[in-house]
Amino acid sequence: MWIKEIVIDGFKSYAQRTEVKGFDPLFNAITGLNGSGKSNILDSICFLLGITNLQQVRASNLQELVYKGGQAGVTKATVTITFDNTDKKQSPVGYEGYDEITVSRQVVIGGRNKYLINGSNAQNTRVQDLFRSVQLNINNPHFLIMQGRITKVLNMKPPEILAMIEEAAGTSMYEQKKASAQKTIVKKDLKFKEINNILAEEITPTLNKLKDERSSYLEFQKVQRELDHLSKIHIAYQFMCADETSKRSAEEMEEMGKAMSKFRDSLKEIDNKIVEVTEAIKVLEEKREEEAGGAMQAVETALAEIQKQDAKTQAALDNKKESLKTENKKKKELEKNYKEDQATLKSKEKEVEKINSGFVKLQEKSQSDAESVTAAQKHFHAVSAGLSSNDDGEDKTLADQMMDAKNQISEAETKTKQAQMKLKVSQTEIKKKQAELKKTEKEYSKDKEGFDVVQKNKAKLEDEMKQLDFDEVKEEELSVQKRKLTEVVSKLRNQADTLEARFPNLQFEYKDPEKNFDRRDRKSVV
Repeated sequence: MWIKEIVIDGFKSYAQRTEVKGFDPLFNAITGLNGSGKSNILDSICFLLGITNLQQVRASNLQELVYKGGQAGVTKATVTITFDNTDKKQSPVGYEGYDEITVSRQVVIGGRNKYLINGSNAQNTRVQDLFRSVQLNINNPHFLIMQGRITKVLNMKPPEILAMIEEAAGTSMYEQKKASAQKTIVKKDLKFKEINNILAEEITPTLNKLKDERSSYLEFQKVQRELDHLSKIHIAYQFMCADETSKRSAEEMEEMGKAMSKFRDSLKEIDNKIVEVTEAIKVLEEKREEEAGGAMQAVETALAEIQKQDAKTQAALDNKKESLKTENKKKKELEKNYKEDQATLKSKEKEVEKINSGFVKLQEKSQSDAESVTAAQKHFHAVSAGLSSNDDGEDKTLADQMMDAKNQISEAETKTKQAQMKLKVSQTEIKKKQAELKKTEKEYSKDKEGFDVVQKNKAKLEDEMKQLDFDEVKEEELSVQKRKLTEVVSKLRNQADTLEARFPNLQFEYKDPEKNFDRRDRKSVV
């Protein structure tokens, strides 16, 4: 490979584009007058080859290589050399398919510096490797033998001569790469040891701790799922029991309502009888005033009839008492059920108990009225004398006694009205609770539908798992195998990374220098 053509544009004294042709493959000399730019041609060649010591090209920085430092309107310096590559034996590695190789270097005012190989951008290391592969190392101190250096070369010591021969043979490039690779290996080994220490001291204990926490968390999730499942079953069972008890309590409440209506009817009958008795007493008084002899017999007969009716009412009252006792027993049973399942109805049960106590008082009042009727019968005998004695033993007329009876009757009516008001309030509260009960029944029906859907999905999933032959033991074994294989793969990857770090020359990666580039002829790096 030899220089075929040089193109200089804006470099040092060459402000205009200048082409230098007609180079000889073996020997070339540049002649001319002083100041004609002979040395600048050699400086341009050194600039292209990538010289680092700019003092050899008589410059302190790259900007000074531009024509007049960029002050004459020229802002960049470009040098392009075309190499003849017809001799494939001396061709650079990777460029055997090219008959000509064009290398360009351009420097711009401001510090921009770039290389081009065959018109494509290239890095500085790639250009240096290209020239070193054909023994063109411009940074070799013996590459350029300036004036007065020939005698110094002849007087070199054997190690210096060996270094010059190695540089000329192109082996020094590989020595430098070897030294840099060894330094890189030492750094990577230190880094590898540091990583191993971090793994052993920090990451591995943390991983073991996380594995233990994961296993305990999985066990917790399993227990939590079982607990949720059992709690749902328990809630559903409690809900079913509560629904059954609510239905039973509703039926018993209806029965109690019927019994209360019967009691109210009986109270009305008693009130009517009291009114009849008072009217009969009035009639008797009138007849007593009108008649004295035969009227007494009529009164006695009427009194006998009243006694018979009173006996009947007394018997009916006894029957009601017995039925009330049975109802009280049923009520106690209902109270037990309400205490277990519906705590909200306790206050209402207390009000029902108060109403029952009012009924008992009314019954006692009816008994006292019956006793007063018997006392009236006793006093009737004394009516003929025109005087009678009251309960305190005082002698009063019949009119005074009738006034006392009316007062007692009015007090009994006020008490019955108060009891009826309390009964109405309790009935409204019972209606509210019944509405709440219906609402809970609706919510229960919704929950039951959701529970049925969950049961169906569960059965469906179990069928699918049976069809897939799902086995938890096999799944655990496969997961253990997967963990082992991932550990092996991670170890192999780490080993591959360490080998790539130790031997970077084994990585053979490059960009195509041109379109439709054939990669099959490229086997390895230089």
